[in-house]
Amino acid sequence: MIPSIDLEALSKGQPAALDAMRVAATDVGFATVYNTGLAAARVHEVIETYRAFFKLPDAQKKPYDMAGTGANRGWGAAGTEQVDPDANPDYKQYFDSGVALEADDPRNEMSVYAPNIWPTAPEGFERIIAGYYDDARVVAMEVLRGVAQSIEAPRDAFDAGFETPMALLRGNYYPSRPDWAGAKDFGIATHTDYGCLTLLATDGSPGLEVRKRGGGWILVSAEPGTFVINFGEMMEVWTDGRVRATPHRVVGGLAERISVPLFFNPSHDTNVAPLGSGKTILAGEHLEARFAETYLHLKKS
Repeated sequence: MIPSIDLEALSKGQPAALDAMRVAATDVGFATVYNTGLAAARVHEVIETYRAFFKLPDAQKKPYDMAGTGANRGWGAAGTEQVDPDANPDYKQYFDSGVALEADDPRNEMSVYAPNIWPTAPEGFERIIAGYYDDARVVAMEVLRGVAQSIEAPRDAFDAGFETPMALLRGNYYPSRPDWAGAKDFGIATHTDYGCLTLLATDGSPGLEVRKRGGGWILVSAEPGTFVINFGEMMEVWTDGRVRATPHRVVGGLAERISVPLFFNPSHDTNVAPLGSGKTILAGEHLEARFAETYLHLKKS
């Protein structure tokens, strides 16, 4: 069973909410959270803004194609990401954006901090998506503080690592499953997230499947205003295995689906080696290596 958690109760340290988050973090690897301060109408606007972009002709999206940018910013066409080397490239489209640095910041040269690429259509795209990005990061940080408290670490144990986060906001467009799709074709194949914490908004359509610890799959969906959270490989390392990264996938069905994950990752130079271990693992090096294994345009380069 995937816990459902009231974020306001979690922020207040209420025992039932902390217990639910402890189960989510150390066992299931997933939860849903509600009462976050991000209203359903706001999330719906974001989802429909992405939908309007994805519905544009490919020729109109081509100027924003990340295959030409050399970084994970902009549009990714269907078949350009491969999260499972044993499966075919994923048939979804996606659009990535992240933190905006000052123009003269040398970190703009890093793929994890590359400048954003904003389309001119639909109208208001940058304003809506960038505004949501800022607000979703506040929610994700509050979730992460609840995670820390639930595993009996200081509530602010992870705060210092997020001064300039490599937080990536993505809009995913999953069309209805193509007629040609076979056993190795997925909207997104089975994978674990690479980073720290994922805060996922969806349009309510089913599609996300979470692997059970004993085998089999659990369907997870959330209407706008409720969020799915899960934990990535970096968080598992950072907590020395206490927090679990759980495999998940989207096979696809009859209905198209929009999802909006915020991959909430720390600053590039944050040490994500197990707390107190004395070792050093830079967050940015971990992410850059995993991105190079996933984005086909980075594999080619």
